[in-house]
Amino acid sequence: MAQTSFHAPAAHGFVRVAAATPVVHTADPVANADEHLVLIAQAGAQGVDLIVFPELSLSGYAIDDLLLQDALLGEVERQTARVAEATGGGPVAVFGAPVMAGDRLYNCAVVAGNGRILGVVPKTYLPNYREYYEKRWFASGGDVEAIFEDFGIAGQPVELGANLLFAAADRPGFVFGVEICEDYWAPLPPSTRQALAGARILLNLSASNVLIGKADDRAVLCASQSARAMAAYVFTASGWGESTTDLAWDGQSTIYELGARLADNERFSLEPTLTIADIDVERIGMERLRTGTFADCAGRELQGSRYETISFSEAAPADSDLIRPLDRFPFVPDDPARLDQDCYEAFNIQVQGLMRRLKATNGRTIVIGVSGGLDSTQALLVACRAFDRLGLPRTGILGYTMPGFATSEGTKSNAWRLMNALGITGGEIDIRPAAERMLKDIGHPYSDGQPVHDITFENVQAGLRTDYLFRLANQNGGMVLGTGDLSELALGWATYGVGDHMSHYNVNGGVAKTLIRHLIRWVATKQHEGATADVLHAILDTEISPELVPAKDGQIQSTEATVGPYALNDFFLFYITRFGLKPSKVAYLAHQAWKDASRGHWPAGTPDDEKITYDLATIKHWLRKFLIRFFQTSQFKRSALPNGPKVVTGGSLSPRGDWRAPSDGTARVWLDELDANVP
Repeated sequence: MAQTSFHAPAAHGFVRVAAATPVVHTADPVANADEHLVLIAQAGAQGVDLIVFPELSLSGYAIDDLLLQDALLGEVERQTARVAEATGGGPVAVFGAPVMAGDRLYNCAVVAGNGRILGVVPKTYLPNYREYYEKRWFASGGDVEAIFEDFGIAGQPVELGANLLFAAADRPGFVFGVEICEDYWAPLPPSTRQALAGARILLNLSASNVLIGKADDRAVLCASQSARAMAAYVFTASGWGESTTDLAWDGQSTIYELGARLADNERFSLEPTLTIADIDVERIGMERLRTGTFADCAGRELQGSRYETISFSEAAPADSDLIRPLDRFPFVPDDPARLDQDCYEAFNIQVQGLMRRLKATNGRTIVIGVSGGLDSTQALLVACRAFDRLGLPRTGILGYTMPGFATSEGTKSNAWRLMNALGITGGEIDIRPAAERMLKDIGHPYSDGQPVHDITFENVQAGLRTDYLFRLANQNGGMVLGTGDLSELALGWATYGVGDHMSHYNVNGGVAKTLIRHLIRWVATKQHEGATADVLHAILDTEISPELVPAKDGQIQSTEATVGPYALNDFFLFYITRFGLKPSKVAYLAHQAWKDASRGHWPAGTPDDEKITYDLATIKHWLRKFLIRFFQTSQFKRSALPNGPKVVTGGSLSPRGDWRAPSDGTARVWLDELDANVP
């Protein structure tokens, strides 16, 4: 593809598709072609690359024996050429028409682009049950492989076959296949093998009369096919104007990608509509690449199959905002019902993981450091629930707050309030005398009265806390419960070895920081009230800080001022580890998600003061730091992680799970890509 602007979706592997629902004019190809031309022009004005119409959209579907009238078929052929000509300089258009070939009539999808017909795909499976009688008029095209000898439309030689795929010559990954209505109700839809042969976008031209509940059935099929075939699925059905002699039509249009719905329309509309979304064909390709089963299946299912790919060219893409759902918080869904479900599942995954470890070790005692911060709070809530479900007294949970040189009264107070409210056994160990002794023993300048608060000063405190916890676990026959979360592991924001990096079992290692905030909010709302709920909300309102360096000029040590906003870091982490996207695309997506606080949705319960924006320069700045920390400086910590359950779809960073990488790697290739492609 020619060089495009950073702000053009096409530059990042997106293809803009439109599912068109035209007003139908029964058995009137001229009027139907007029409707097509208007929608193609509207789609082109909105930057659409590919537009798809319903089944038999040029003739109308419910016209029965009129399909066998020579006058109608001749007019359909003339209007097919007219619509194809209108695609010059605009989007590729895929529309439905009855097509004669070899003394047979086929129910076809006509693919047009660059001002000409690119190819014709016949319907494979013809319904001939209940209200359907397609075999009365049509022949199945499932065995037709391109091409019919001397076949053409309106004097133009055209390839016709069920084995055709279509690809943009200058847009990697922009490859699509076509099936028609009943095809995707079959046990093995043609689109399955089209996907295995390389199609990343699957189109379905449908008539599909409406019945009670049928819209949900269609949505399930679209979602499942896009997930199973690792593709995008674009579906559009006939709507207003189609004959209602015996049936009715709702004009449903919907677009799915990898099982997730991107867009749908208002059904039963009396007006023509376009349902538009940007499909990430690059992400689809990466998902197939990392899922070896896809290639294995292709090797088995495509034996003896031959697919022919027809190329077309595309106009230079323009800058525009992305048209697709894009969560600011990939680990935290915007939809309240889904967020509630995710919090329920995440919390219980953590609880069950800890329960199993306690049963395996005959454990009745847990030792945990309680700082009054987010992570230790979540781990403590999990421990309490695990003990409750196992019938163990909460007094077997030994919580310790261990104030150091920078511990604030607020966090220490919250730690005690939380331990008391939850009914665990609480304790306090002031680590400052031991820290001062260690700093003196190693000759640190702080022991001579110098205000040196370097990494050694910090890690002496972090290490002592963990050392105390392990010795307390020895003394009490218990296990140390880890609290560090997925985001901290990605950034290497943990003290290695004898520090918060280590524990006997870590329930938080698979949970991102942004999700932990909502988990605590969810637990406070769903499972607690009174004093416990009050202290949980107080903890949520506290700024994230390791509290290892004394405050200066009233400013406490801020974690996010050092490593960057967790909202951005979690965004980077999700797209880099889950999908393997390159930094420039991650920056583009982050900018689209965060540049305007008024656009899109926020997760339920997000405070107004957290609804902020980030410009591209800020995103690039923190992404650079993330790349260095993730790829270059912190893998050695992740290579030696304690056990803990995988929780989120974004993956885990355990070397025994989703992420395996060398500890002595470099971030150069990612930094070079970022600098070369992000303005």
